[in-house]
Amino acid sequence: MRVGKSLVSGSYTNEMLELQRQTGDVEADRFIAQVFSDPAQKIDLQHILSGKTNTELISELQSRYGEFDFIRDATRLPSWADPKLINAGTDFFARHAESIMSLLGLLSLPYCYAGANGSMVLYLSELIRKQTTKRLHDTALFVWGVLAPGAFDKNGKAYEEIIKVRIMHAAVRYYTLQSGKWNNTWGLPVNQEDMAGTNLSFSLIVIRGLRLLGFSVSQDEQAAFLHIWAVIGYLSGLNEELIPEDSRKAQQLDKLIKKRQFRSSVHGRELALSLTEHILKVNKSKATAKDILGLMRHLLGTEIADMIDIKKHIIPAYKLKTLRAINFLKGFRPQRDTRRLYHEAYAAFKAQAVNVNN
Repeated sequence: MRVGKSLVSGSYTNEMLELQRQTGDVEADRFIAQVFSDPAQKIDLQHILSGKTNTELISELQSRYGEFDFIRDATRLPSWADPKLINAGTDFFARHAESIMSLLGLLSLPYCYAGANGSMVLYLSELIRKQTTKRLHDTALFVWGVLAPGAFDKNGKAYEEIIKVRIMHAAVRYYTLQSGKWNNTWGLPVNQEDMAGTNLSFSLIVIRGLRLLGFSVSQDEQAAFLHIWAVIGYLSGLNEELIPEDSRKAQQLDKLIKKRQFRSSVHGRELALSLTEHILKVNKSKATAKDILGLMRHLLGTEIADMIDIKKHIIPAYKLKTLRAINFLKGFRPQRDTRRLYHEAYAAFKAQAVNVNN
């Protein structure tokens, strides 16, 4: 499987990641600087982003700001994108949608919070801490959008979702740097290294979580899921040097970022507390709070769980064994139409979201 450019050295290095830590998204940052310099343009952009949908949004942005490469090429896939792997990736998501969405809260997001410098952006914005439900819902909608069947077809939903997030990230960088609260020793806000780490947490780390839960994930399924997230990363402004060409490189990059960035921090612990409080508040399953926290510790591992102060509960071995057995047996169920599976799972998610918000 090939998803990105090979590194000249054949491996990731501290020096390379340190340089990427000082790099944002040059084109998107230039775009935001231009638009935000004119209050009328800024308001106009806000109206476009909130008032248009799908191809209308892309067309409107291209008609007004087509001189910016990332907008002009917003629907252009990288040369290495493989439609078969993309479709296989969306099929894999559809078959495991409920579990993957649960893993975003139980594993992927808290994993990111252990990155002390990168998570400071979330902490300073206060949105995760003060609007936890809305922010997590927005993240979930993004994932449902970019992993939908046909998301990367000509008029697929992925392009709209991705361009909005790319512009939002540039705006976050702009506002954070303007706030006077940012310490340059942390790197740029939403820098390339942190973007790469986040992409891995939604792809490689999710696969790792599924296997810990007992699901059987083949190498082909893993390759497809990593590939679709590689495409998402590319369109989101992630430099190709930070898009691993295979799972081995993905694991290597994850290991180095973890070594460089993961440590205990006050803000990481506060972000994790807001997240766990939200998860326990909206929990409608039969699982107890201790079981959920114990499962989070099992998925994250003791080292990372302690970094972000996930309470030290241990899920009983028999419960974990039963859960793993059930998930393993799901792999033997007759195959169903993945589009139907996706829409059923998405409908269930929306119904649950309505109940949470009411």
